[in-house]
Amino acid sequence: MDMHDFIARYGGVYEHSPWVAERVAADAAEGDDTDTLARLMAECVDNASAEQQLALIRAHPDLAGKAQIAGELTADSTAEQASAGLDQCSKVEYERFQALNDAYKEKFGFPFVMAVRGSSREDILEAFGSRLHNDYD
Repeated sequence: MDMHDFIARYGGVYEHSPWVAERVAADAAEGDDTDTLARLMAECVDNASAEQQLALIRAHPDLAGKAQIAGELTADSTAEQASAGLDQCSKVEYERFQALNDAYKEKFGFPFVMAVRGSSREDILEAFGSRLHNDYD
């Protein structure tokens, strides 16, 4: 697969951060398995500058946020958030997510990011509240 096709196929693996696939494309052999590609991409992110890592985190949408309500999430983000029931929040839950999203971004300067597939809204809200007590590092 040529570099253009590789980036087209894998550029969305990291939310709005095709640079990861761009950097890995030259090292990814034809037919690399999923585990190898995942490792190469994770190593790319791990070895990126702090600024690039922050840009990647900041590219993530808020959980149960305004982009979700407006239908502006990527298909993958929409599916992942729906798998956790975030598309079915009550008004109270939605308001709690908004307050936590705002508090998290105010404290850390980037959104709360969590792989939510397999989690419930309650699990996510608990993790959100717990991680708000962490320090920046």
